[in-house]
Amino acid sequence: MRPTVQNITELKNSELQKTFENLVKTHERLIYKICRLYGNSEDDRQDLYQDIVIQLWKAYPKFRGEAKLSTWLYRIGLNVAITQFRKQKKQIYATDIDALNMDFPEDASHIAETAQFKTMYAAIEKLNDIEKAIVMLYLDDKSYDEMEDILGISNGNLRVKMNRIKEKLRQLTKNK
Repeated sequence: MRPTVQNITELKNSELQKTFENLVKTHERLIYKICRLYGNSEDDRQDLYQDIVIQLWKAYPKFRGEAKLSTWLYRIGLNVAITQFRKQKKQIYATDIDALNMDFPEDASHIAETAQFKTMYAAIEKLNDIEKAIVMLYLDDKSYDEMEDILGISNGNLRVKMNRIKEKLRQLTKNK
């Protein structure tokens, strides 16, 4: 049987889908971090996770590899999260810190148990959407150059914002 254009297209789509599924599995912790910071409830985090994966899937065929894969993932994930966050910003939420548990991979689950972790995340939740993104990238050991690529904020401006955020977090956690 000779390969047809349709068979070749189906094979390419199947390979593309498998590669994408592996990409999501490999980087799911990155997506979980974004969802954890921007989702107000478990349902919100699940919806956000789905929306991020959908946007990644739509953009994946156009990924040219000019940026690092993690930079590309962060950029799309944060854009989706911030867009949703801004849409929901007008709503008022009361959040119980104990209800914020997220299903992290096994190796990170022990961290969620510490009081310091809960206190820090409670303080981070009080930051605005851009400040949250900067903190998340900083905690993920991204360089200021990488943050600049992901967020589109100049290196110098990022450094100033980071210093202000650190002071804000000190103040927010000081009374705890």
